[in-house]
Amino acid sequence: MTAISDPTPYFAKVTQTPLADAFDDGRQAHSTNGQVPVANDEQEAAWQDCLNTGRTAPGMAYVHIPFCENHCLFCGFYQNPWRVDAGASYVDLVLKQAATFEGKKVMEGPPLRALYFGGGTPTALAAKDIDRLVSGLRTLLPLAPDCEITLEGRVHSFTEDKMEAAFKAGVNRVSLGVQTFDTRIRRSLGRKRTKDDVIRTLQTLMAMDSAAIVIDMMYGLPGQTLKSWQDDLTIVDQLGLDGVDHYGLNLIPGTPLMLSIEKGKLEPVTRKQLGTYYAYGTEVMQTMGWEQISPSHWRNLGLRERSVYNFGAKTGWDFFAFGSGAGGKLNGCSFFNNPSLAAYGKLVEAGKNPVIGMSRPTAFTPVMNAIRAGMERSRIDPSAIRTAQLESRMKGQDVLELLQPLLEQYQEAGLMVSRHRFFDLTLPGRFWNVQMTQRMVAWLSGHFLPPDQSGNAGHKPSRHPHSNHKNARKTEHV
Repeated sequence: MTAISDPTPYFAKVTQTPLADAFDDGRQAHSTNGQVPVANDEQEAAWQDCLNTGRTAPGMAYVHIPFCENHCLFCGFYQNPWRVDAGASYVDLVLKQAATFEGKKVMEGPPLRALYFGGGTPTALAAKDIDRLVSGLRTLLPLAPDCEITLEGRVHSFTEDKMEAAFKAGVNRVSLGVQTFDTRIRRSLGRKRTKDDVIRTLQTLMAMDSAAIVIDMMYGLPGQTLKSWQDDLTIVDQLGLDGVDHYGLNLIPGTPLMLSIEKGKLEPVTRKQLGTYYAYGTEVMQTMGWEQISPSHWRNLGLRERSVYNFGAKTGWDFFAFGSGAGGKLNGCSFFNNPSLAAYGKLVEAGKNPVIGMSRPTAFTPVMNAIRAGMERSRIDPSAIRTAQLESRMKGQDVLELLQPLLEQYQEAGLMVSRHRFFDLTLPGRFWNVQMTQRMVAWLSGHFLPPDQSGNAGHKPSRHPHSNHKNARKTEHV
């Protein structure tokens, strides 16, 4: 067991303004994945082990559609320009890759609770290809009867024939990246549709009454005010949508938006002001009667929205991954498909494995997942962490005893409160939840893991296996 000589980097600032000043470093999309790389010459054997082992953890699947019709100014994950003739052949490749799992032991185990089509822009596909892709994977994969099937996309390309095809094929959740209804701000971000266009599309989807309709909204955008942020959220409520995510603007170096800001053409909300927007959005949603089910996600009072995939992706579930650039995790091992569209296509067509990178869990992974699951629900449950330690291979000092200094310090900083046996996040704690999670995980890994596995830097995140889809593309950065 190693020791941490200086706890200061893991602590929050004790300040009268925790929303603005609790941490200095920029807020990240995801906490560390707590795994160690598999050497290149060991990857094929590791992959075969995954395929030949039945699953025991909750499961789901992710499908990556790596095309975009235009490059949004804020996005740092743009991969391939959309071509109309690319859709059908790409769907063929994904279905062919999925078919290679047939008969493998890894298909055995708990049925998959979620199937997520992300990107990129899945709604760029033609209606017939959306139908083929969704229907084909429903046949190939062991889905649970109540499986949440999400189609992500943009208003720009989601026409009525595509909506009908998606719902007919089995999609029961739609997630669209709206970001803002304000036409002026939308145009400055490279969004093509006006406020009225977006509202009409959402009204059409709601009128079909066939799926949970969820949208992403962003705060901290150039030109945005607290009043325009409130106006956006009021429209969300008036439309009767099933769910909405609140994401802080991610200023990624090298993106068109960042270049415009550096040239003085656009001015975003400052980092220290982001917390004010988060708090104001929280107040508005609570006043309108919405339920907060994660630090960034809100659910209306209806019964449709469950956000199964988002919870599972952030808390350690296993998931199949199909498509160029997709990342997944099976039997605890994370993996990445080749991000080169051409290379991925050649490998799949030749019947070869498109995986080009893997990492293995450590003894610490179950505890890390318990912490991340709790933080995703804004509540640390000591009993869940203790159970995770008992189920893991971790030996030595009790995890909760080691974690106690951080839990006490975060309470002093106004980020947590103790209620019964739980440690609940305050509003500032929910705003900074990823930074806190990163520090708790790094604090414990610094005690339990060798230095080459723990990364004793405390607050520096590793790449999340889904850094190519929306949960990393539009998240709580500054």
